[in-house]
Amino acid sequence: MNPYPERMMRLIVAAGGGGDAVAAAMLHAALYGDEDQAVILTYAWDRLLVDPLPGPRGADSFTGLEPVTQSVWSVPAEAQPIAPAGSTLPRLAAELPHTLALLDPHHGAEGITRQLEELVSHLAPASIDLLDVGGDILAQGDEPALKSPLADALTLAACCRIKAPIRLLVAGPGLDGEISADALRPLLGPLVHTFTAKEAEAVGSILEWHPSEATAMLAATARGARGICEVRDAGLPVPLTDEGPTVHEVDLDDAVSRNSLARAVMTTATLDEAEAYSREICGFSEIDYERNKAAWLTTRPPTKPDPDDVLSRLDQFQSEARTRGVTHTTFRRITEALNLGGSQRDELRRLLIHSRPGQYDAPLWSIEA
Repeated sequence: MNPYPERMMRLIVAAGGGGDAVAAAMLHAALYGDEDQAVILTYAWDRLLVDPLPGPRGADSFTGLEPVTQSVWSVPAEAQPIAPAGSTLPRLAAELPHTLALLDPHHGAEGITRQLEELVSHLAPASIDLLDVGGDILAQGDEPALKSPLADALTLAACCRIKAPIRLLVAGPGLDGEISADALRPLLGPLVHTFTAKEAEAVGSILEWHPSEATAMLAATARGARGICEVRDAGLPVPLTDEGPTVHEVDLDDAVSRNSLARAVMTTATLDEAEAYSREICGFSEIDYERNKAAWLTTRPPTKPDPDDVLSRLDQFQSEARTRGVTHTTFRRITEALNLGGSQRDELRRLLIHSRPGQYDAPLWSIEA
């Protein structure tokens, strides 16, 4: 597992998904440098533009995984999702200097707890960090903009159950557009780090293709972007401020005391059970949202957009966005706003960067004044 036994091993749990795994690599480089190795435990839970199947993938959705413990599998670059499933993890494994381990929530918080206990016993890590980009891991469950509480709640619940010291870190407060930085500020503990442009540049090539919006904004603020970034299909406005590239420690027990869903799913043994608690406490399940959206997407016939038409509609979108005070947006948001399919995101991105390179404020798109 550790090809460099003379180096210490670090374990980083990416609380929410693939974007948190990218941020985990940034965090490891910033805090621990190149001397230590990391195992990043992360979900295979991608947006529908990558994986057309709703919800997270388990080990049975891949070929080529490598066993680490009885319950934990690593995802090497050679691994492949079994069609029609999709996953960014194999490509991340190829581009990150760390081991990616598959976090599988299908056996609820009890299953994730078992995975963590086995990894801690197997690795004897020098440190364990639970990392969340944005801060929705601190949600109570009734926040009006909350969209994806289940993944974070499950990892938080599991981390509280194991008998090992775990440090909860929140990077980019408010950047997920679910809880504002103003609301999070009183809940944050000591400042651990502020990402730099150089540290963001280290994952720049990954953010050229990876669809995470929150981690893209984390990197963008580290590189100096400031203003308002419009994200998601709903067009949520997210402030890009000096707080964007910061990383804060949060007391783990305080987080669980605040997170109603995490407390409820603490002893769940299936994902279905955890999802039922999400509907009860938060009024929705993010997997239901993905199911509904996936069904809607299947009714849309594939089209080949005309570049001139796309650029014309982009001009209209940007004009309207400027009236809303928007300075930046993500390629996911542009794709949705122009009513294009998720599979056309990369093609759209190439068209825009080629046609108007001055507006590309990597990894975001600048709304031209």
